[in-house]
Amino acid sequence: MAAITYPRAMPIRIPGVLGTRFAFAALMAVTFVLYVWGLDRNGWANAYYAAAVQAGTKSWSAFFFGSLDASNFITVDKSPAFLWVMEISARIFGFNQWSVLVPQALEGVATVALVFVAVRRWCGPVAGTIAGAVVMLTPVAALMFRFNNPDALLVLLLTAAMYATQRATESGSTRWLMLAAALIGTGFLAKMLQAFVIVPVVILVYLLAGRPRLGQRIKQLVIAGITLVIASGWWVAIVELWPSASRPYIGGSQNNSVLNLIFGYNGFGRITGNEAGSVGGIGAVGSRWGLTGWNRLFLSEFGGQISWLIPAALILFVAGLWFTLHARRTDLARASYLMWGGGLLVTGAVFSFAQGIIHPYYSVALAPAIGALVGAGSVELWQRRRRLPARWTLSGALAATSLWAYVLLDRSPEWNPDLKVAILVIGLIASAMIAAGPLSSRALATTVAVAALAAALAGPAAYTLDTVITAHSGAIPSAGPTVLGASFGPGGNGGGQAPGGFRQPPAGTFAPPQGGLGAAPGGGGNFLQASRPGSTLTALLESNAGSYRWVAATIDANSAAGYELATGDAVMAIGGFNGSDPAPTLAEFQADVSQGEIHYFIAGGMRGSGAGSASQIASWVSQSFASTTVDGVTVYDLTQPAS
Repeated sequence: MAAITYPRAMPIRIPGVLGTRFAFAALMAVTFVLYVWGLDRNGWANAYYAAAVQAGTKSWSAFFFGSLDASNFITVDKSPAFLWVMEISARIFGFNQWSVLVPQALEGVATVALVFVAVRRWCGPVAGTIAGAVVMLTPVAALMFRFNNPDALLVLLLTAAMYATQRATESGSTRWLMLAAALIGTGFLAKMLQAFVIVPVVILVYLLAGRPRLGQRIKQLVIAGITLVIASGWWVAIVELWPSASRPYIGGSQNNSVLNLIFGYNGFGRITGNEAGSVGGIGAVGSRWGLTGWNRLFLSEFGGQISWLIPAALILFVAGLWFTLHARRTDLARASYLMWGGGLLVTGAVFSFAQGIIHPYYSVALAPAIGALVGAGSVELWQRRRRLPARWTLSGALAATSLWAYVLLDRSPEWNPDLKVAILVIGLIASAMIAAGPLSSRALATTVAVAALAAALAGPAAYTLDTVITAHSGAIPSAGPTVLGASFGPGGNGGGQAPGGFRQPPAGTFAPPQGGLGAAPGGGGNFLQASRPGSTLTALLESNAGSYRWVAATIDANSAAGYELATGDAVMAIGGFNGSDPAPTLAEFQADVSQGEIHYFIAGGMRGSGAGSASQIASWVSQSFASTTVDGVTVYDLTQPAS
């Protein structure tokens, strides 16, 4: 039976140009307030990256390489582009919590703006407004656009690349396609291979729907490929060619090579689970980092972060393709559905089946695609609601959203228990009314539309508000309230886990640090939570600091980061983030000590792999130098040999 086709409906119009501008301005204003409101309650957020920003304000070399300390011992375990934005801000406005975090919030505002503009282009301003609102109210988006992890800049750049691809497909312009490639390449410099996940989608969409002839489209894609290599490879080439003796060690690599970091720890290792230098996860069957499979994004760890509107997005994606099935090859609507829907499917599949390190906050990368599909698809079907297939599809998407919101909210039974019931009742009533008839009365149609939007967005909006008013810190933050059965608690202290919103490592993974997990002031920190030195220890480290290249050394980067932020001075992070990087070797550390470049060694933090250089250094120091306890932390003075 041949597919039934319908003429494409005109998009819902906001009256006049001023109405469109007002809707856009209102969306931007609400997003800005939501993402900036009380931003300083997060403190330094991820102290590991905050310390690197501090280093970048003191040293241009640290800025370029992404060093954790201003003396350029070791880099962070990512490429540094995401740090550059914060470091420029901190150089202009001074290094403080606002100058570090406000750029992240502005990247979120820009992402919402781009989604609005992209969706408006093919489906009108109402669809664009809904799409932008969906992104704004995605809980994990509110989390990460108020945090200093790499994901904020990555999502902005990839959203911009999708928009540029849309413009290239519409116009056949090589320049727009090159811009898309350059944006993806810059995204690579923010978070490495994750940026390349959408490359197959960009290629496929342009091959299928680009305006020029096939041969010309292929030539344009080759030019875009060259652009991608240049945009993503220039920094890598410089670092690889730079003499290793005169640059910092590449954190996260096992051989001081950025290529090892790209293709190993931060690359294919995330897919296969073969991550040299990783401390390993504590997941159940399927992956050391949690269950894998098609439903991973709907389980306890990811569900409340991102999955609220995924069922609706998938339904509306299929509907959009169905209603454009017989459109011309270059139809903008079909190309746009393919682009955003393809991005959702490919990125979602990578997250769902990855065997290596993966955290729920990575799912923020899905938010723009979900917003675009929901905004455009819901308006398209609403316009076609006089047709039974469109009406029933829209009704089904709303019913699925309401039911899934009830399930997600029921995972936090003590948190706003009436909300899930209200969403379910309102959503199902609105769904039934949409399915029953075309709603020809303007007043009735408006009432049902408002009720449907309220039911669809109330759940994620409540989670988002909870996220905004809650302090988040540590290496693995999560959005929303405590979720029963989740391995990651929400940012402050959830799920019965350790404070800081991170998963507590398994017994034996690392030696308990001085002060323990989430220690009180004076605690030594660990590889997921920064140290928080007391005033006495801070004063000790600051004494005569100008005489040393590093005021102290300690094992693992988060422990070092806390001391750096407290003193403003360089601290050597032995072993990098996990304490397992082979830097420095025992001989190199002994040489630095003999040359008087390190003042103190602070015990605690990760022990690395047990037999690695970090453990060898800790053992040598404990046997060779006098120790004292300051604010509950064991400190060795490397200028005072043991008796």
